[in-house]
Amino acid sequence: MPDNRLTRRASLLLPCLLAACGGGEQTFPPLRYNYLPPIRLNVAGISVEQRFYPSGLPPDITSQDPVHPVEAMHAMADDRLQAVGTSGQAVFAITNAALTKRGDVITCALAVELEIYPTPGVRSGFAQAVASRQHIGSVDDMAATLYDVTKNAMNALNVEFEYQVQRNLQPWLATTTAVQPPVQQQPLETAPAEQQPEAPPAPPGGPPSGMPQPGPPSAPPQTLNAPTSAPPAAAPGAPPPRPTLPVLPPGFH
Repeated sequence: MPDNRLTRRASLLLPCLLAACGGGEQTFPPLRYNYLPPIRLNVAGISVEQRFYPSGLPPDITSQDPVHPVEAMHAMADDRLQAVGTSGQAVFAITNAALTKRGDVITCALAVELEIYPTPGVRSGFAQAVASRQHIGSVDDMAATLYDVTKNAMNALNVEFEYQVQRNLQPWLATTTAVQPPVQQQPLETAPAEQQPEAPPAPPGGPPSGMPQPGPPSAPPQTLNAPTSAPPAAAPGAPPPRPTLPVLPPGFH
């Protein structure tokens, strides 16, 4: 009688066999960019124009990508561009979205333009952004590899696109000033000023006698007993003057 019990090895492989029978198809989330800051334009509307179409012939392999580059670029325009003006039109043009495979090299090349039309048919400014990423080497999972290459190329395109718009379309960007919360005024803490010693109160009736009186400085004292003029000098060669003798009274010898 045959043994209907499963061996231990067969029981371990059973989930894998069931998954293989069920197909086990991979799922890839769509590429979105609403987590990035929006680009606000002073225009009334924004349109997307696709000016590049994959050929579908080798080396084009766009059909094998779980998320086509054109779809990712449409999502980029929807998530990042905002029209906040009252007139004018902006055009987001997809000029390249090629996904090719040449030998062991897979390349995703992307290019976009953003054009500003204040009035129909009159273009006043534009910005261009180009980005590309490659995978070189063998491929074990084609779908996962193409998804990663497209995702990396789109991340690079978002960075380059924002830089070029800021550089070339500054007059058409709407800038908003964030309202800052009011700052509560607080008294400043200052160090206490040094206390100067107070002058003693003046005695009633003015200062005592003999004390110097306030006022402008007096003139310097004049020198007393100034020397008088010297007697005239004797002429050279003249005899010295005779001394004056006292006059004696009569009868004095």
